[in-house]
Amino acid sequence: MSDTKNNKNKKFTPKAPQKPNFQLWLIVAAVAVLVGLTVIQNRNSKVDITQKRFEDMYMAGDVSKVTMVKNMERVDVTLKNSALSTEKYKAELESNSTFFNPQGPHYSFEVASVDKFAQDFDTLKEEVPQENRIELSVATEENWGSYFSSFGFLILLFVLFWFMMRRMAGPSGPGGQIFNVGKSKAQLFDAENKVKITFDNVAGLDEAKEEVQEIVEFLKNPGKFTKLGGKIPKGALLVGPPGTGKTLLAKAVAGEAGVPFFTLSGSDFVEMFVGVGAARVRDLFKQAKEKAPCIIFIDEIDAIGRSRGKGQMPGSNDERENTLNSLLVEMDGFGTDTGVIVVAATNRPDVLDSALLRPGRFDRQISIDKPDINGREAIFKVHLKPIKTADDVDPKKCAAQTPGFAGAEIANVCNEAALIAARRNKTAVDMQDFQDAVDRVIGGLEKKNKIISPEEKKIVAFHEAGHAVAGWFLEHADPLVKVSIVPRGVAALGYAQYLPKEQFLYQTEQLMDEMCMTLGGRAAEEIIFKKISTGALSDLERVTKLAYSIVSVYGMNDKIGNVSFYDSKGDGYKMTKPYSETTAEVIDEEVRKLIQTAYDRTKELLTHRIKELDILAKELLEKEILFQADLERLIGKRPFDKETTYQAFTNKKDLPKEPDLISKDEENNPESSDPLVDPIPEPNSDNRII
Repeated sequence: MSDTKNNKNKKFTPKAPQKPNFQLWLIVAAVAVLVGLTVIQNRNSKVDITQKRFEDMYMAGDVSKVTMVKNMERVDVTLKNSALSTEKYKAELESNSTFFNPQGPHYSFEVASVDKFAQDFDTLKEEVPQENRIELSVATEENWGSYFSSFGFLILLFVLFWFMMRRMAGPSGPGGQIFNVGKSKAQLFDAENKVKITFDNVAGLDEAKEEVQEIVEFLKNPGKFTKLGGKIPKGALLVGPPGTGKTLLAKAVAGEAGVPFFTLSGSDFVEMFVGVGAARVRDLFKQAKEKAPCIIFIDEIDAIGRSRGKGQMPGSNDERENTLNSLLVEMDGFGTDTGVIVVAATNRPDVLDSALLRPGRFDRQISIDKPDINGREAIFKVHLKPIKTADDVDPKKCAAQTPGFAGAEIANVCNEAALIAARRNKTAVDMQDFQDAVDRVIGGLEKKNKIISPEEKKIVAFHEAGHAVAGWFLEHADPLVKVSIVPRGVAALGYAQYLPKEQFLYQTEQLMDEMCMTLGGRAAEEIIFKKISTGALSDLERVTKLAYSIVSVYGMNDKIGNVSFYDSKGDGYKMTKPYSETTAEVIDEEVRKLIQTAYDRTKELLTHRIKELDILAKELLEKEILFQADLERLIGKRPFDKETTYQAFTNKKDLPKEPDLISKDEENNPESSDPLVDPIPEPNSDNRII
């Protein structure tokens, strides 16, 4: 009961009232006084008359006082009490005067020149008897309106400057952000402002979830680990390609931890002022230590964590290095506290400073790779929950048809499928919508209305048929399972899909068959038309990268030997190639020989299978789209015992009429790139060859 009472007291504790802003009220009051004085003074409490009317009053003996306001060029006239009691003046003054003052002045009039009026008044005075003469008095008057008009601009300028400073201050207090640039921009999530994402929303990252769940468990139940002598990790670095779920996993940690969670980006430390980044790091950790135990999440930490000394001018002061130095000290220095855990994410671990990656700062480096088929199936199940799907939608089948897809790409496919079904006025999203969504995400928008000449269309048809025949009759190549000559994307005239096998180790025969299949399009053009076109640009780019990898990276060339010139750490200090010019010439020559060997082999295969090539090309010209079932019907089954990758995934010998498959490349598109994971690990790939 006491705990409940305390919780209620905490929940309903009134907040401290905000202090009144005396500066604002002072300025408003001053402006109001100035305006009020001006308005009151300008309110006409006297009746305006002419100088001739004044002379008649004076001659009649009704005037008791005449005052000439010299600086205003005005004359005020005060009547005698005896004259005020007459109906002549009393009715006029009460009806025409805003504020009737019996003490006067009662009338006033403007004069062109005070000196001229003084002379006229002396002449007028001589015309009345001695006992009725009134002397002229001279006075000056303070004009608040003129003061306000003179200094009003300065006052308004001051008010505007003060208002802008208040706007710049924002939530960080008076003085403006310009004076608070050293304050941390981290967003705090605690019990009142909690993230709703949990580990249940994260699928396909089982190993990574176990790692971060242990950190959360340590914060919730530290005694479970400390009783065995264990210490809480000071930091965890999430590493992986874009879209694999690093930030999503951090959000899940924030939702599960139950402790204060600070989140910000690496770029939030960067500012135009010198020393701001280091100051923000210190302020961030100061706030975190006050709320310890807590977690700090820094997204895209490579913005401030790059290796020091690279690209720096001699004698210059690198602001980024100062920020990194401050971060290193706060994470593991003399004054560090064990109650703060730092979780960071990056897709560029190769550029991070070695001092940042050492144990004691980031004790754990959690690798988050693209999911396998089981992980993709789990991710599909998560993203299919809010979508109204038909009975034929199978997450297992969708996962088998999307190799190499990251979590973000799978989410995009599900969303595109829902949009396509809505565009077709369907009541549920079926498998055909998912097939079209995969094509849309990989190959781009289908453009059936694009005008292509019959000659170009024939070239594209034989080009795509060359890929299909080469892959169908090469044992280690992945057979193309969907071929289309319908234009897609920006400039793609042909579109081919295949389903690569998920593997990490590749043998020489597999790489050679892959090169031959990639060169099948150009070889078919040369065999049929005795000419070649520019449509094989993406094929040649792919083959060139693969050939150089075989020769200089994987050590699969007899002349070069078991030597690899690939620098896995990406050391930026090397200004020259790690081999001589002679070796470079040998590499270039061996690459040309390797590509030529593959090309000759492909030409020989297609020449022997020219009948099948012609059959597929003509069928493509007629139907524009062919599937793997059509290939079996037109040119027979593959002359190999093993089943295709798609058949192995779905455990079906007979494929559906229109299988949902994955794009290989976009032919005849000079600016296109491989839409999915390259089946061959390239030097900069995350795959590692053992």
